[in-house]
Amino acid sequence: DEELEQVDVEHRVQGVGQALRLDLAQRLLNGLGVGRVDAAHAQRDDVGLAEHVREVEPRVLLVHFLRDVVGLTGTHIGCETSHCGACTVDLDGMSVKSCTVLTVQCEGSTLLTIEGMEQGGVLHALQQAFHEEHGLQCGYCTPGIITRAYRLLQENKNPTDDEIRFGISGNLCRCTGYQNIVKAIQYAAAKISG
Repeated sequence: DEELEQVDVEHRVQGVGQALRLDLAQRLLNGLGVGRVDAAHAQRDDVGLAEHVREVEPRVLLVHFLRDVVGLTGTHIGCETSHCGACTVDLDGMSVKSCTVLTVQCEGSTLLTIEGMEQGGVLHALQQAFHEEHGLQCGYCTPGIITRAYRLLQENKNPTDDEIRFGISGNLCRCTGYQNIVKAIQYAAAKISG
């Protein structure tokens, strides 16, 4: 049997809500045959920045690393072709579709997922806005849209309806018709800007 090349990846996940369940991660890694969990590097500090060192195959997509290895299942798998945006995460200050990014490309990167938006038990303004303005129905697309909206509001504090629609155009929702999503993002923008 040909042994696959293993690559050490240092991966920072901002805002992990809880310490890793190392036993689950170990079982997942063993089941995938991709190495070990280095428990000495799985730590969480008080600002919610967790650093994870894992060995992964060079072909592992970021979405699969997040869901299957780290256990962050808020990032959804939709089309796996970058069309739907359900897997959108914020990587080094840019919205990316994690189904098109290899984990090894993220070495030393800062990543924000939907799990990292809530801080200290308080929902982020966008998460609260989607609740208040009924910006979701089935909820499958919601984590990707909220994560994309987060970056949009970082780039434009007071976007117009058209700018919001353009900003989230890479995220598909098959339930809502987008009106309440746009309203939720406007609500969050107003709340964030004070």
